[in-house]
Amino acid sequence: MNDILARRARRATAGIALSAALVAGIAPATAIAAETSSPTAAVALQTEDAAAAKEKAYAAMQEALKNLEAAKDAASPEKLAEIDDDIAASQELYDKMMAEAAKSSEPLPAMRANVAAAQADYDKASNRVSELKAKVEKALADRDYETVLQLRMEVKMADSERESCGYKLDHHRRTLESQEEQVKIFEDGAEKAKANIDACTAKRNALLSDLNKAQAAYDDACKAYEEAKAAADKATSPEVTQPTETTPPSGSTQPAETTQPASSPSTGKDTLPSSTKQANSSSGKQANTTTGKLANTGDTAPSAIALAAVAAAGLGITATATRRIRNSK
Repeated sequence: MNDILARRARRATAGIALSAALVAGIAPATAIAAETSSPTAAVALQTEDAAAAKEKAYAAMQEALKNLEAAKDAASPEKLAEIDDDIAASQELYDKMMAEAAKSSEPLPAMRANVAAAQADYDKASNRVSELKAKVEKALADRDYETVLQLRMEVKMADSERESCGYKLDHHRRTLESQEEQVKIFEDGAEKAKANIDACTAKRNALLSDLNKAQAAYDDACKAYEEAKAAADKATSPEVTQPTETTPPSGSTQPAETTQPASSPSTGKDTLPSSTKQANSSSGKQANTTTGKLANTGDTAPSAIALAAVAAAGLGITATATRRIRNSK
């Protein structure tokens, strides 16, 4: 019978500790683990994220450096000097072609005038031939054969003059066309030289622009890496990685040791001395105080020392009940 009562007392004590854990909002088995492992896990996750960000920033910086080196190689002083030499040569050719085109264009007005004059002479000779032929037809109609013979001689002379004017006209035309073709050749050469100048200038500007962009991108990548490195160093610093030491609450004192109860000679029943009542009262108050603190602070993971205080208070009650059972035998 006494053993049964002792077991009941122990179960009551366990119930008090379980109630304190439930008031705190956590499972008793995980209370201590949650108190000690949650901050460490959060710090570890933060450190891992910072390290990953640092590695990513470092890879981006290396890629930016690779692009910068390629841009520097493409826009090296030697290659820029080659482009400048090409531009200078093309500029010299352009100037020369334009000068030749201008020189070749100088006789064009006179040549065009010659063509126009030759064309006029040819037209005049052609009209003379046409007029003489008309007179011949009229003389034939009048049966004036002597006039017909004379007009036919004049037609031959006018026709010869027209052919001579035609030769001159063709000569002037060919000369003019040849000169115009020569001018066009020089102008085309100048145009090609100008196009090459523009292409080389655009290429040079593009290389320098790419170099500036690559330099700016590398500077930004270096800045981002420095920031990520500082964040990673801060995440791994002792102030962040070292968990905060848990101190026991000021009110969690060990319950007072109880004394053996004495038998009352007048009643014959067991009575508890005042010290025992004080111990039980102190234990009960301590359990209530600890539970109240947990509930008021809103902590979801009470410290191991707080739970130990609650359990110790329960053990004090158990010890008192057990002694009462043994003394009643």
